[in-house]
Amino acid sequence: MNPPLDISLWQLLLGLVFILVAQVTSLVYHLGLNRDISIGTLRTFAQLFLMGYVLSFIFGSDNVWLTLGVFGVMVVSASFIIKGRVREKSVPYILPTVLTMFASYFATAVFVSGVIVGVEPWWEPRYFLPLGGMVIGNSMSALAIAIERLFSELRQQKNMVETRLCLGANYREASQDIFRNAISAGMIPSINAMMGVGLVFIPGMMAGQVLAGADPLQAVRYQIVIMLMLVGSTALTSFVTIRIVRRRCFGKGEELLLGSG
Repeated sequence: MNPPLDISLWQLLLGLVFILVAQVTSLVYHLGLNRDISIGTLRTFAQLFLMGYVLSFIFGSDNVWLTLGVFGVMVVSASFIIKGRVREKSVPYILPTVLTMFASYFATAVFVSGVIVGVEPWWEPRYFLPLGGMVIGNSMSALAIAIERLFSELRQQKNMVETRLCLGANYREASQDIFRNAISAGMIPSINAMMGVGLVFIPGMMAGQVLAGADPLQAVRYQIVIMLMLVGSTALTSFVTIRIVRRRCFGKGEELLLGSG
């Protein structure tokens, strides 16, 4: 007998057992993560319930501007999460990050929903928003890692970069290795996911379709598209964003603006 897909509130609250395990682990090993775990749990409940009500309204409204508005809020929210993880104040990186994220994620979501999946219209919220959300969530983590790696390595290798600049190299030549390392660091999680998908874990979209009763082979086809989409969008967004942010780390005279911090 198949278990019901409906989950009651008390069953949902039973999931807090896993949070208690995380809290105890943090306490026992003095990780200092209890506050973040608690806040993350509260935000998970609040944000997902809010999203559920919002999506129910949007699915019934059939309004392109409302759909794009929600997509924009998702991108801006992701940028604030990145800002909270990358605490850099000497280089203005948020605006180019937001603009690049929006352009890249929008193009990817439109291509997948309108061309590959063949949804009519392309902005059908039942497809466009979940696909866009998967792109944003995956690339958000990659961008945070890549930007943080860029700043940290520029500081750690400040003397080497400035020596190259003094010897006549431009900012691109002086920071080429750091640029590559930053993009590589951001892409590693997505590539690792490709290596383990289907063998180590069943990804979210495929698991959801299977639980809903879809043919596993059909779910596999969708998941393959999603995995390729995530890696491609991560590579594109990381490359463009890091390229722009790297330029902002140098002044008009191509002097390094970051301190040794």
